[in-house]
Amino acid sequence: MDVRNDIKVLDATIRDGGLCNNFEFTDEFVKELYKTNVASGVDYMEFGYKASKNMFKESEFGKWKFCNEEDIRAIVGDNPTSMKIAVMADVGRCDYKTDFLPKNESVIDMVRVACYIHQIPAAIEMIEWFHALGYETTCNIMAISQANTEQVNQALSMLAATNVDVIYLVDSYGSLYPENASALAKVYLAAVENTDKKIGFHAHNNQNLAFANTIETLSYGVSFLDATVQGMGRGAGNCAMELLLGFLKNPKYNLYELLKFIEKYMIPLKAQGVVWGYDLQYMFTGLLNRHPREAIDFTGKKRDDYSEFYKSLLENF
Repeated sequence: MDVRNDIKVLDATIRDGGLCNNFEFTDEFVKELYKTNVASGVDYMEFGYKASKNMFKESEFGKWKFCNEEDIRAIVGDNPTSMKIAVMADVGRCDYKTDFLPKNESVIDMVRVACYIHQIPAAIEMIEWFHALGYETTCNIMAISQANTEQVNQALSMLAATNVDVIYLVDSYGSLYPENASALAKVYLAAVENTDKKIGFHAHNNQNLAFANTIETLSYGVSFLDATVQGMGRGAGNCAMELLLGFLKNPKYNLYELLKFIEKYMIPLKAQGVVWGYDLQYMFTGLLNRHPREAIDFTGKKRDDYSEFYKSLLENF
């Protein structure tokens, strides 16, 4: 296979993985992951959310829920590397007009605006604000599996007319299969065909298809690919970075350094009791195309009555 130079790999371990441990990663963990990502050839590292401090108390979360400029700089300095720094801003859950510096004063390179499809107008307002500040931007449309064709087409048409750099297809519920992930990818790609915008893919692993769906959409032209170390992320987790780097043929990506990080930091993290990854309860919510909150609750209560849980989901479907 030929190398595709348009491919960009984004590590979302701290942001999506932070949903598993309340963003309470040690500075050592984050610094070593940063160094590992640089050594592994990862293109972007997402440090976490820029959540509103008026809505969320800083004392109740780890620092990567808020991504203060000084906290990021404590890890990366001025980031004298080719890897770019990203943060996520949720529509309705951030104070974007007050909490972001102009790009020339910040070590952050990219702001990823996350929204549901009915929030596209608000997302566009944020995207244009960040663009004016000098940042690269993405729009991550969540739970796209629950949107209808007309909604998707309208949202993409609106975004194609903005200054957004990347539009993400997000399988929030892990309900997509390669055949419909690829069909959606083609719709997204067609929407930006006459622009310089790129399409990204963010997968969840409820049906053990995060990696499969990622490389399937890649094969149709999707170029921004999200992954996390050992798939660490909310509920069933995400596409595993080690699988993705092992698949990509570009020699810039280095799997060896990532494996050393897994040995030293990820295996102990799991041993400490941090829980994520495929399990039956997440498969059920993926099959039914619904938010995993009930499965997360099932996991937290350490239940193992899978058949009864599945029956209750069907009864409330």
